[in-house]
Amino acid sequence: MAIPVVHHADYITPPNPATRYRWSKNQMVRDLLRGEGMRIEWIEPPAMPLHWIAAVHDPAYVAEVVGASVPKEKERRIGFAVNEPVARRAVRVPGGTWTAALTALTRGYAVNIAGGSHHALHDTGAGYCVFNDLAIAAHRLVTEGAVARVLVVDCDVHQGDGTARLTADMAGIATYSIHAASNFPARKATSTLDVPLPDRTSDTAYLAALEATLVPLLDSFRPDLILYQGGVDPYEGDRLGRLALTERGLDARDRFVARAARSRGVPVAGTLGGGYGTDIAEVAARHVRSILTFAGAYADA
Repeated sequence: MAIPVVHHADYITPPNPATRYRWSKNQMVRDLLRGEGMRIEWIEPPAMPLHWIAAVHDPAYVAEVVGASVPKEKERRIGFAVNEPVARRAVRVPGGTWTAALTALTRGYAVNIAGGSHHALHDTGAGYCVFNDLAIAAHRLVTEGAVARVLVVDCDVHQGDGTARLTADMAGIATYSIHAASNFPARKATSTLDVPLPDRTSDTAYLAALEATLVPLLDSFRPDLILYQGGVDPYEGDRLGRLALTERGLDARDRFVARAARSRGVPVAGTLGGGYGTDIAEVAARHVRSILTFAGAYADA
């Protein structure tokens, strides 16, 4: 069965030499997945209606983004300028995560090849994140009654601080974050369950911590859907990571989450998440490997 992959041309924006963020990663991920041919089913998402974004973010901040008039101090927190292409992308990506979630409810697994923007806060973006697609999609899914309970499983090397803060008082949404304790952000939020790990945590220790903490939460919260932030920045060579997972360790992480979800009958919608390095083609290939590994493990579980 083909893997449902959500993508839109708005995800690919012109390069900006003024930032360290590598916009070409999304295009490379798309192109590598195109090379998989019939294994991939492409789905084009709608833009997220602004009232759903404003239900999670400050409406004044939403207007700043949509109007490409974000103040410089907020752009510094985000890490790049919010011009018109970036604004279009910011509105489209939450629609992609929501579309992946709806698709997963009928197909078991789907992935948005953008998003996982877990640092965006109520009135500002941060850490290369403009709008928090995870919080927006989860809120809409629960509010509209598509599901009763959503669990955000965040395995990016950085804590999902924005997601935790934005959803803290939202019924039906729980957040799990396993991350490097000493990495960004300096000021951590409180997730439903946080698993902070010491620098250079290896495959064995990481996987033991993941199993010991995620399984009890799955069994107690009993989600109807998982939104998976499967960033590949826990990789030992990642430019912004502080953990020491090998590529086999990332494979094992993805297989574990996929099988834990599938064995409990829980659909999963994935997002791209973080991954950084000087060789962007290598980083993109790591993302694609993660997507294919997760999809294969979910299908075979």
